[in-house]
Amino acid sequence: MATPTLSFDKDAYSALLSGSALLDREDAGLIILRDADRADFLQRMTTANVAALRPGQAALAVLTSPVARIEFVFTVLCQADELWLLPAPSQAEGLAAKLRSQIFFMDKVKVVNASQQFRRWRLIDAEAATILAKVGLAKPAADDTFVNLDGVTILHQDRYEVPGWELLVPIGDATEESIANANHLRDRLIAAGATLLTDAEAYENRRIELGRPRVGAELTGEYNPLEAGLAWSVADNKGCYTGQEIIARQITYDKVTKSLVGLRSDVPLPVGSDVTTAEGRSVGQVTSSGFSPSLGSPLALAVIKRPFNAAHTELLALDHPVRVVDLPVVDR
Repeated sequence: MATPTLSFDKDAYSALLSGSALLDREDAGLIILRDADRADFLQRMTTANVAALRPGQAALAVLTSPVARIEFVFTVLCQADELWLLPAPSQAEGLAAKLRSQIFFMDKVKVVNASQQFRRWRLIDAEAATILAKVGLAKPAADDTFVNLDGVTILHQDRYEVPGWELLVPIGDATEESIANANHLRDRLIAAGATLLTDAEAYENRRIELGRPRVGAELTGEYNPLEAGLAWSVADNKGCYTGQEIIARQITYDKVTKSLVGLRSDVPLPVGSDVTTAEGRSVGQVTSSGFSPSLGSPLALAVIKRPFNAAHTELLALDHPVRVVDLPVVDR
C-alpha cells in the first residue's frame, strides 16, 4: 500500500489553484482512427455517443468489459476525417492493441498509434486562456470542444482530471528541428506566465481535492463508470455497446451500490486501506490518498458502499476515524 507524504510544492499548488500550471505529459499518447466505419466502430464499444460528435467536438469515452467493468478511459476528438483518441498516460499501446482486436473482417477502420508524432501538454486553471492568447493560440469556445491552429490542437476539458486545456503539438518524425520547435512553444508558454509543473504530487493533491477519478486509481477493472465517478460520461441517447445492459439496468433500477467519495482524516491513509464500520464490517477501499494544502490535512478518495457513502458518515480506516465528505472537497 502506498503511503502519501505531507510535503508539497507550494508554488506548484498555487499555480494549479489560481495561476497556470503546465504539465508535460511525456508518457501520454495519441491514437488515430481512420476510414469510413471509425465512428460506428467506436460507438459499439464505448459509453460515449461518438456518432453524434461533429468536427471540433470531443467526448470522454469509457471502454467497458461485458460485465461493465472499466478497461480503458480516453477522450475522443472528432476531426473532419479522423477520430483522435487521447489515452491515459502509458496506455496508448494497450488501447491500440485492444481496438485492433475488436475489428471484424467487414469493418472499414484503421488504428494508428501516432504517439511518437505528438507531444501532449495540459495547461491548467485560471490564467490559461490569457496565456494561450499571448502565444497566439485560440481557446476553444466551450467545454469538450477543440480548435486546430498552426498545427496545434487545443482541447478544453472541465469535467475530466484537473480542469484545463490539453495541447497536442506535432513533432512529425521527431527530428531535432521539430522537437526544438515544440520546446520553443513550451518556453513561450512559460515566458507568458505558465509554471512548468515538475511536482507530480502537487497535481495529485489537487485532483483529489476536486474528487476527479484517475486511471490506475479509481478507473480500474474493479469498478464500473457509475461507481468510479464517471456517470456523467455515460450517454443515455445511444444504442448498445459492450456492458450497456448492465449499466442501463443499474441506472433504471437504482442498483448502483457504491460510489466515489472523499474521506477526511487526521492521518495519511495508504491506498488500498480497507474502510470499515465501527463493528468491523468492510464497506469500501481507499483508492487515492494525498494532502490538501487548502485544508491543511490529509485527504483521500474511496469507493464506498451505500448507505455508508452518505456525507458525514463516520467510518474507520486502519483503526483511525474517517469522515465521508461530498465531492469536490475543495472547489475552485
